Amino acid sequence: MVKEIEINVMPEELENIDSLKEIVAKNVGIAKGEIEEFDIVKRSIDARRHPVNYRIKVVVSTEKYPEKEEVERYKDVRNAKPVIVVGAGPAGLFAALKLIEKGLRPIIIERGKPVSERKKDIALIATEQVINPDSNWCFGEGGAGTFSDGKLYTRSNKRGNVKDVLDVFVEHGADKDIMIDAHAHIGTDRLSAVIKNIRNTIETYGGEYHFDTRVVDFILEGDKIKGVITKNGDRIEADKVILATGHSARDIYTLFKSKNWGIETKPFAMGVRIEHPQELINQIQYHNPRYSPLLPPATYTLAHNVGNRGVFSFCMCPGGIIVPAATDDNQLVVNGMSNSSRNSPYANSGIVVNVNPEDAIEFNQFEELSLMKFQESVERNMFEAAGKTQVAPAQRLTDFMRGKASSSLAPTSYLCGVMPTDMNRILPRFIASTLKKGFENFGNKMRGFLTAEANIIGVESRTSSPVRIPRDKESYEHVQISGLYPCGEGAGYAGGITSSAIDGINVAETIAQNM
Repeated sequence: MVKEIEINVMPEELENIDSLKEIVAKNVGIAKGEIEEFDIVKRSIDARRHPVNYRIKVVVSTEKYPEKEEVERYKDVRNAKPVIVVGAGPAGLFAALKLIEKGLRPIIIERGKPVSERKKDIALIATEQVINPDSNWCFGEGGAGTFSDGKLYTRSNKRGNVKDVLDVFVEHGADKDIMIDAHAHIGTDRLSAVIKNIRNTIETYGGEYHFDTRVVDFILEGDKIKGVITKNGDRIEADKVILATGHSARDIYTLFKSKNWGIETKPFAMGVRIEHPQELINQIQYHNPRYSPLLPPATYTLAHNVGNRGVFSFCMCPGGIIVPAATDDNQLVVNGMSNSSRNSPYANSGIVVNVNPEDAIEFNQFEELSLMKFQESVERNMFEAAGKTQVAPAQRLTDFMRGKASSSLAPTSYLCGVMPTDMNRILPRFIASTLKKGFENFGNKMRGFLTAEANIIGVESRTSSPVRIPRDKESYEHVQISGLYPCGEGAGYAGGITSSAIDGINVAETIAQNM
């Protein structure tokens, strides 16, 4: 007999395997001794009940599972046909793995550094405020997701098999719990090691990496791709190129515009990072100051419509820190991250507002790049307001709501420090006004959320790409250039680690089928 059930259990019951087995047996209607196998296949916090507990889905069997036959997934591709992959973020890496599986040789070209060296450049941003435009929080091996908690939740289930992506992460060192958690994350500290293990697999089977190598142009014969040209003037040739450069590769968008290759404006979102004490969020979400210590740091998801415009939480980091995420000089951008333990005393989240092409009328002369230019201008204004440093403008939440300058700020995790600033003055007016209405709504949903213990810190602007590189729905090829495959967040077709990985897999599978 094999049966699947869903039950609620207390945190301490979930921790005790023997106790959990007894509860499962009782719910199935058999003796505990009859259970040969049982697996938790889904786990989530159920905060609707008091006290808060877990909702789990369990598969129970009275027979031993047959042993799984191990199948060699990857092929030796040292002498296989090459495919260039521009970008070593999740879209590029998962595309490369799928190419190897299909017998094709990926040549990965990454403008940034390997993940270990990249950490040194990231440290320099915090300690000396020096930004390497090719190696930072957004660029380098693993992409932006490597240093932003490693969140794996996605709504992109219809685009591909999420389990396939999670399997690859586990095979390369991620905790097996990501297979069952409703809102799984790997953690920045562990994800960097996972990324290195993926590189080892790609190289072991014949894939090739080129770090510190920025693509500045493409080799074309008529409308067909024949390779890429790097910043050093090198020509790397292949008749298939996957373009997976990430949401901050403004130089690629600018190149496409200058060549009159098809691009489009794409709505994105912009706002601030809000930071609370994690203990306060725990008490709000778990409804009790004396919640179980076995519960993880609490998260939240918030959304509200203000007229036709949405305001919502983005990339919520429980037990996390706020980091400087600019990719060049004269910018100030913030983001959030958490390690696997999520043990920081702070909780932070982006609270962002939808931005549409009509919001960037003053940049209309840039046509398809109008929203990108709007994004740049706000980041530059933040940098100017911060005295041309990475010390971020910030304001107590309650002062922001009252339109009052803060004389002091709550403690913060932000690595470069904060300075009291009237965010009503430097944020675009429509963003500030929408944020206020959103915060008012969120305060009603989460009593205690509106507090002077919270800071808002700006600007959170790299939520997604403000440009889309259009492609054919069936072939995934660029609408003008044969053999060029826009992919992932940078192309405007994904929004996070898992959806980017799925997009990379889909593109690679399509290339393999056509070849």
